[in-house]
Amino acid sequence: MNGTRTDLLTISAFARMTRLSQKALRLYDSMGLLPPVHVDPQSGYRYYHAEQFQDAHLIGLLRQLEMPLNRIFEVLQASEDARAALVRSYWREVEQDVQQKKELVQYLSDVLEKKENHMFEIQTRTVAAAKIITIQRRVFASELPAFIDESFGRLQKHLEASGAPFAGAPFVIYHGAVNHDSDGPVEVCIPFTGPVEPLEGMNIRIEPEHPEAYTSITKAQCVFPEILKAYDAVALWLRGQGKMCSHLSSREVYFENWDTAGPDDLVCDIAYPY
Repeated sequence: MNGTRTDLLTISAFARMTRLSQKALRLYDSMGLLPPVHVDPQSGYRYYHAEQFQDAHLIGLLRQLEMPLNRIFEVLQASEDARAALVRSYWREVEQDVQQKKELVQYLSDVLEKKENHMFEIQTRTVAAAKIITIQRRVFASELPAFIDESFGRLQKHLEASGAPFAGAPFVIYHGAVNHDSDGPVEVCIPFTGPVEPLEGMNIRIEPEHPEAYTSITKAQCVFPEILKAYDAVALWLRGQGKMCSHLSSREVYFENWDTAGPDDLVCDIAYPY
């Protein structure tokens, strides 16, 4: 290194002054969060400047909040005026997640203590065969709402452009679990009539006639973990009736009033074919 750069700090000195480990500093460098101001071309040794203390301190505080590194990068890239708003937004998400987990713990306690749930009325019906246009993808829980909204929008726009009327309520089929570890797949479906050529990423098929058990839920119940209770209630009812779930997967069938519905309005059926 050029000996005239006496204003620079070695990585070990910077680590001591910022109370960040050298391992953490190397990670933050690789992520673009806190790159050194100079890297010796021969030794590869990293050097930092005192002006980087503020960002280093901010990173340390945000990590105490367990903020992911990609979110920290967004904060560091934002203007000084916008940083506080980003932190508050992140913490609102954390509080929402904690509240959902508290509700899930209560539900798990009820299940383990075998408390009966009489909240849901289970009904049955026969669903006629229908021609459907679909988009199917593997998504994790965090990606699910955006995928459903985007897919319904694409399908609806294509059907309207093709002059093909809807022939029933739109629905979403869960061919596998969707959570933090499992990614479905999930299939967004709209029944229709008339000739349509699917665009790239779309599929047209016949959904066969089948009986199904279902329960109707409100808009307020369409969030986790409330919606999980509805799924479990229908599945438990089927077992109690000695009915087996068919090869067709569970699904959510959406009503027309979703956009205008209030929290206590019924907007969706949770259904299990059998």
